[in-house]
Amino acid sequence: MTKIITISREFGSGGRQIGCQLAERLGIPFYDKELIKMAAEDIEIEEHIFEMYDNAFMEKEEVKYTPFSHTYEASMSDQIFIAQSRVIRRLAHHGPCVIVGRCADMVLKDEQCLNLFFYANFKKRVQRICKLEGLPESEAKLTEKRVREIDQKRRDYYQYYTGNEWGKPQNYHLCLDSHKAGMEACVDAAVAYMAHLG
Repeated sequence: MTKIITISREFGSGGRQIGCQLAERLGIPFYDKELIKMAAEDIEIEEHIFEMYDNAFMEKEEVKYTPFSHTYEASMSDQIFIAQSRVIRRLAHHGPCVIVGRCADMVLKDEQCLNLFFYANFKKRVQRICKLEGLPESEAKLTEKRVREIDQKRRDYYQYYTGNEWGKPQNYHLCLDSHKAGMEACVDAAVAYMAHLG
C-alpha cells in the first residue's frame, strides 16, 4: 500500500479536513501546521518569525548570489522552503502519514506517494469559509477577495518551487470535487484508489 499521502487544495475546498479524516480512517499521522514548528526548530528560529516569512512568500527579499563567491545567500523564504522540505522527507522516511501542502508531492517525487488535489465551485468555497468563520453575508465580497488571493499565493508558491502548474490534473494521481461528492465520499474515493495501487 502507498506509504505517504500528500494533499494539495484550493482554499475553502475542505482539503485539510478531508486529509485529517483520511489520516484518522487509516490510523496514520497527519501533518499540516505542525511542519512549521518542526522546521523552525531545525533552523533554530522562533516559530512566529518562521510563520511570518512563510506567509509572506510573495514579499520575499532578494536572493543574493555572486557566481565568483563560495557562498550562496538564500532568501529567508528559500531557507524556510528548504527547512520544510527536510522535515517532510524525514517524516516520509519515518512511516506512513498524510502531509498537507508545502509542495510535498514534489518534495517526495521519488517516494511512493498518493498525491491528491481537492477543488470545489468558487461560490461554494466562499460560502464554506463564511460559515466556518461565522461571517455575515455582507462579508462575502471580502471573503471572495481573500479566497482568490490565497489561491494565487498557493499557485505562485508551487510554480516557484516546483516549476509545475498547481491544480493541473496531470500533476496528481486523483483530483476530487469536494462539494459535489462531499467530504466523506472523498475519503472513500481516496481509500478505494489506494487499494488498487501497487
